[in-house]
Amino acid sequence: MPLYLSPQGRGRIAHLRDPGEGNSAVTMGMKRFKSRARQLRETQTNAEARLWQALRNRRLARCKFRRQHPIDRYIVDFVTLDGRLIIEIDGATHGSNAEVARDAERTRVLESLGFHIVRVNNLDHCCPVKSRINSVGC
Repeated sequence: MPLYLSPQGRGRIAHLRDPGEGNSAVTMGMKRFKSRARQLRETQTNAEARLWQALRNRRLARCKFRRQHPIDRYIVDFVTLDGRLIIEIDGATHGSNAEVARDAERTRVLESLGFHIVRVNNLDHCCPVKSRINSVGC
């Protein structure tokens, strides 16, 4: 049985490609989102830097953590995708009523995606995280 190849630029793969590849509103939005996550990684707080040193390279419970990782419409501080665990470090700005409401909505959305959320105060980030992660079973 002879094999007939489709002309170059046509066929299954060509139909899946976006005609304005790289210029669509979705693509541009994702580029900005990734750029923002990269910027947050570069300008992390002291608390985030210390916690990252404890989490990186599978140092805690042999879990692979990522920092400033986009999930849904949010960029979370730390996440292990295998353990479905998110660690958020809350600074002084998270005490206002508006921020508390935003955090509650964010938590609701992320939990609906199957993640466990651990919120830690910016000042006491070391000890509570280890005990909470062990209780979740990362």
